[in-house]
Amino acid sequence: MIQVTSPFLPPKEEYLKYIDKIYHKKWLTNMGPLSSELELKLKDYLGVEHLLFLNNGTLALQISIKALKLEGEIITTPFSFIATTTSIMWENCQPVFADIDPETLNINPEKIEEAITSKTTGILATHVFGNPCDISAIEKIAQKHNLKVIYDAAHCFGVNYKEKSVLEYGDISTVSFHATKLFHTVEGGAVISKSPELIYRLSKLRNFGFKTSESFDGIGINGKNSEFHAAMGLCNLKYADEIIAKRKVQCGIYKRLLSNKGVAFQKINDASDYNYSYFPVIFESEEILLKVKKELENNWIYARRYFFPSLSDLEYIVKQGTPVSDNISKRILCLPLYHELEKEEIELICRIIIRYIKY
Repeated sequence: MIQVTSPFLPPKEEYLKYIDKIYHKKWLTNMGPLSSELELKLKDYLGVEHLLFLNNGTLALQISIKALKLEGEIITTPFSFIATTTSIMWENCQPVFADIDPETLNINPEKIEEAITSKTTGILATHVFGNPCDISAIEKIAQKHNLKVIYDAAHCFGVNYKEKSVLEYGDISTVSFHATKLFHTVEGGAVISKSPELIYRLSKLRNFGFKTSESFDGIGINGKNSEFHAAMGLCNLKYADEIIAKRKVQCGIYKRLLSNKGVAFQKINDASDYNYSYFPVIFESEEILLKVKKELENNWIYARRYFFPSLSDLEYIVKQGTPVSDNISKRILCLPLYHELEKEEIELICRIIIRYIKY
């Protein structure tokens, strides 16, 4: 069986060394030594000044909205994981969708400008599949209209834009360390900001609003992660470069075999160093996609329709015109991609795709 993804796991003995330390200290959570060490090492690896380790990427989005005190309407993309939209709604704001670019699959800055109203307070843009948005254009719009910018950078571990971490842009960036990501802590996430004031605010939001053990600084929530999760992160961080390099090779094989074979590829931002988080292909029609997906499954190969449906189709969302996202979401399929995936398995996947595109 070939799944769409499979988590990278470090050698068991390396993880168990950290577990022994946890058992010895009996410090399981509340930002113990391993969590603090992971934060420092992540800041160094990613090239960011401020980073907070959290229990997941969804809560990272929620406390970012809270920290920026956003209200009313937040302009966002309809082509993302559902947490991007529901985080806005969870914080009692209204998502307003701006359609996407059909090549990059990211939010279209021109559509952002068109969607701004007197109620707009922020922009929440996703770097889709780790591909950086048109950051320069978004920054200009935000400055012109005095809007805050959050980047959902869930897929962006190790991605640079214009020779610095893509996580350094916007008011806040969020990232996911879920088990499906190329770097993971089993469950986890982080918030990143250049602003010391915002990081202070986020740190209080992460921990119930505690200022000291006996005083509070506003309302907070439990967003902390555990030492066991930090241990997995410390182990996996050692292999991050190797994981990205392997994925680059795997994506290169896919692209070579599928080029000019009836599928289109996501256009990657020229100003970025990509991390090869995913390998999406776009078919000419939903009919062809469904036929290929079914045949892959007949061979115990499981691709996934990321992102389907378009978030603008959710039953609890006010219907908005997003024809590009609606169309792309019906025709896109993410192919299997993970560290142990072999060249021969990629070749098999491509043979099946090519064969059934022709039928």
